[in-house]
Amino acid sequence: MADNTLDVLVICGSLRKGSFNAALARALPSLAPPGMALKPAPAWDKMPLYNFDIQNSMGFPAEVTAWADAIRSADGVIIVSPEYNWSIPGGLKNAIDWVSRLKDVPFKEKPIALQSCSGGLLGGARMQYHLRMALTTLDAFLFGKPEVFVNFSAKKFDEKTLALIDQPTIDMVKQQLAWFEKFIRRLNGKS
Repeated sequence: MADNTLDVLVICGSLRKGSFNAALARALPSLAPPGMALKPAPAWDKMPLYNFDIQNSMGFPAEVTAWADAIRSADGVIIVSPEYNWSIPGGLKNAIDWVSRLKDVPFKEKPIALQSCSGGLLGGARMQYHLRMALTTLDAFLFGKPEVFVNFSAKKFDEKTLALIDQPTIDMVKQQLAWFEKFIRRLNGKS
């Protein structure tokens, strides 16, 4: 019997070591159903600011190609990101802009789930709204519900280890991952 495990890429939209979003991204493999294998995406922090002149004169940077290849080879993608100024963090948006210029856009028809943490009440909801708009233009298949918005993050993670300790949040994340697995299998025909 062939291995039926789904390979799911996890993209974190934060570069900060003490980020609650990075802590959530690190927690996902232990919360995923047995049929999903989660792995972190290649780093995007060395990509230059998108500039057509760079693309035109030098081609796509190696970091862009590595990121795109990882997205293409995954069965699905989970993006865990903070909200900066009510929107997508600039670095993450820059990475998306770079790969959107490739002939074979890696997000096209790729199942994608979103998660976010914030210190405030809305849990990154505005960022997710803007990210959905950006990914829709790339023909991504966006997973709908259940959604994961982790609000008042400092209360949901251990202060010293950054381990996710809030049981309702753990349950919500597990539920989203279980439903996301079904969504991917339905789209990819991998039942």
